[in-house]
Amino acid sequence: MQRFRRLRRNETIRGMMRETRVCREDMIYPIFVIEGENIANPVDSMPGVCQYSIDRLDEILEKVEKSGISGVLLFGIPAHKDERGSQAYAPGGITQRAVRWIKAHYPGLVCIVDVCLCEYTSHGHCGLVQGDCILNDETLPLLCQMSVSLARAGADMIAPSDMMDGHVAAIREALDESGFAQIPIMAYSAKFASAYYGPFREAAHSAPGFGDRKMDPANGKEAIREIETDIEEGADIVMVKPALAYLDVLKEASLTFRLPLAVYNVSGEYAMVKAAAKMGWIDEERIIGEMAVGAYRAGAQIYITYFAEEIAKMMEEGRIG
Repeated sequence: MQRFRRLRRNETIRGMMRETRVCREDMIYPIFVIEGENIANPVDSMPGVCQYSIDRLDEILEKVEKSGISGVLLFGIPAHKDERGSQAYAPGGITQRAVRWIKAHYPGLVCIVDVCLCEYTSHGHCGLVQGDCILNDETLPLLCQMSVSLARAGADMIAPSDMMDGHVAAIREALDESGFAQIPIMAYSAKFASAYYGPFREAAHSAPGFGDRKMDPANGKEAIREIETDIEEGADIVMVKPALAYLDVLKEASLTFRLPLAVYNVSGEYAMVKAAAKMGWIDEERIIGEMAVGAYRAGAQIYITYFAEEIAKMMEEGRIG
């Protein structure tokens, strides 16, 4: 008779048998950087998360560096927006200046930059618009300019989150031709249209003024095709986003492709846990741990999460393994 309880008798034995382990070196912490000075604006829907001006980035980056987390994912919030998102690719744009500051003060942190026009456009969409139509091909050169500009500022990795077809190939070519063949691309390949993004749009000031950005949550096979296409176009890392409702897609991708796989535990997932914990309805720490383990168990090698600093602290104190 097989007795599973034999290997569950105490914590030491259970630890020896643990199949999936959380690793702080695999985690990425998202940060919102905003124009201005002496700013640390709390995001109401994301307790513990702030928008930081560059002069106050130390407040979060010191914690990130000390925790052993490998890197950060930057989202810039400009003071002025226009229809072409010109601050996205301006050499003196908020994200470019933040990258230069981070690499000067925290050279050991991997600095990943989100590439999309939505935070920089007056209409809140990922690309140029004409009437109610998103101009896919006309947007690609601007995404390329943004990517090269951020690479010149010192970014370690480019992460295009826009929804333009052909963007990975265009960005790869632009980076290579500009002397940045060594810069990897982490593509938001399986990025679903999700209600889980609500708090992020408050934090990044990026809600679209009309329409939506559709990859139907019902379409797992389409997501796998998107991942395959991004790999063919030159992506070095592919991502599934959000995490919790799409772990089946994450698992399928891990079994199908050989590239490193990231998953983004997004703002709505964070906000739900924080809200329920505040009401005393859940054990916050255990939920955070289970979410992380679930992502790694499904095949993630990189875990992007607003809980990263909290998870690292739990690991340091032996409360998660």
